[in-house]
Amino acid sequence: MNLEPEPFTTARLDALPLRVAYADEMAAVLGDPALHTYTGGAPETADELRARYGRQTAGSPDPGVRWWNWVLRVRDEGRLAGYVQATVDVPGAEAEIAWVVGTRWQGRGYAKEAAEGLVAHLLAGAGAGVVRTVLAHIHPDHDASAAVAGAAGLVPTEEWCDGERRWERGAGED
Repeated sequence: MNLEPEPFTTARLDALPLRVAYADEMAAVLGDPALHTYTGGAPETADELRARYGRQTAGSPDPGVRWWNWVLRVRDEGRLAGYVQATVDVPGAEAEIAWVVGTRWQGRGYAKEAAEGLVAHLLAGAGAGVVRTVLAHIHPDHDASAAVAGAAGLVPTEEWCDGERRWERGAGED
């Protein structure tokens, strides 16, 4: 299993491994406070993103965990539009995923496309043989994220964590 994430593509998106150099463009993509409605917090500045991206690209201090992060580039525009991420628990054979698409690019199906591509990449690509379960935690009022999770083949469980419902999909499930 690779320590660093491998790029992957979907019909309209290139998922590129995170680099600190993306911080300036991503600060503009993620600058809308509305993106934090369900997750809390506030938009980060380019400097704050540079620091966070530095930590993320350095990798997890736990040798059993992989931090895989990608920025999403809309191929036709040549511009970044969001990100996907997976925290891979190697001994547990599971990956917890998340996705964010900037407000300007919402409503075009990019989040659904990115999440579907990420799940496929993890279960049949980069994480094949290691990742057997993909999961996400979604706020119960966040209908858009629930729809994205469902499109990616995740189903809601009865498990809750910090007020969010666990959604999951195992390898071989469609």
